[in-house]
Order: sequence, then structure tokens, then C-alpha cells
Amino acid sequence: METLKVFITLLALINPFGAIPMFLSLTAGQSARERHGTINTAAIATAIVIGVAALFGQGLLGVFGISIPSLQVGGGILLFILALNMFNAEPGRIRSTPEEQHEAAERSSIAVVPLTIPLLTGPGTVSTVIIHAERVEHWWDMLALLVIGAVIGGIVWVCFRMAGRISRFAGQTGLNIMTRLMGLVLAALAVEFVADGVRALAANGA
Repeated sequence: METLKVFITLLALINPFGAIPMFLSLTAGQSARERHGTINTAAIATAIVIGVAALFGQGLLGVFGISIPSLQVGGGILLFILALNMFNAEPGRIRSTPEEQHEAAERSSIAVVPLTIPLLTGPGTVSTVIIHAERVEHWWDMLALLVIGAVIGGIVWVCFRMAGRISRFAGQTGLNIMTRLMGLVLAALAVEFVADGVRALAANGA
């Protein structure tokens, strides 16, 4: 398993910098203590979602009879759509719909839903983790995947704790540029996912 590649892929997918405007909007009415609690919960939940997908995702696919190559093709298409949305510097309905955002505004706790799911760790993230978990050959590869999840959770924590400063320093233009760069990386990875999946399906068919 290429640890650095997996880390970059998941970081581009989760894109905590791009989630800062939504985070600031959702927590605007919270006190400092409530916001800190939201940040802690969102960071921990992000790591947990990645860990659960890595450990149990393949078993869930088996229940539904979905093969990894099929998931690669479907997940790659999903990542590419997400990348296109990121090129436009928009979260897109693939992450969070206006209806979900309206519902979030009425929730007393928004750390897990919709902040972590689906804003940070949506279906694209889960499918990507499952695909990489299938490539694990040794126990230390799985440990590395879990550590990546913990590290990304830490990055989410840092970004949200510094959200106000980052937003003031970078501005909306800076955040949009970062989102577009992440989208470019994601588009290239999506094409690779689809190509690998198609080759695997062709080989199985042969």
C-alpha cells in the first residue's frame, strides 16, 4: 500500500480547508465552549469513519455482492464528479444538499451530522478507504491506514480550531484556490481508479 498516496487522496477528498466556510456558518450561533466541543467531536468522528470503513467495509460489500473492481469504477466516477464540483469551488449536492444544510441549522448538535457525515466523510471517502483497504497485504498496512485516519482527524481539528484565522488570512478566494487544487489532484486519482477498475473487470471477464 502506498501510504503517502493514500494520505494525499483522503486529504484531497475530505478537504478540511474547503469545509471551513460551512463550519463557520453552522457554528455561528454557538458559544466558544460549544464550538470547541463540535470541533473535538468532528475530528474524532472523521477518524472513526475512516477506521470503520477500513476494517468493515469489505464485509459490507460482500453482503451486497459488490466486487472491488465494480466499486473502483463507481467510486472513481463519484470522485470525478466531486472533483468537478471542487473545480467550481462548490461543495456540490454530492456532499450536502440545501435541505440537509437547512436541517443542520435546526440541530442542537451538528458535529457528526452533517459536519462529519456527509460534509467531510461522504460516500467518496468511504468508497476510497474500502478500495485501499482491499489492497492491504500485511497488518502494518492496515495499521498505517488507521493512522492516516487519525492524522487526518488531527488536521481537521487544527483547521477548525484555526478556522477564523484561516478565513481572515486566506479569504474566500484563497480557500477557493485550495479547493480547486484539491479537485485537480482528485480528478487525476479518479481517472486512475476507473482505469484500474475497468482493467480488473476485463481480466475477470476474460
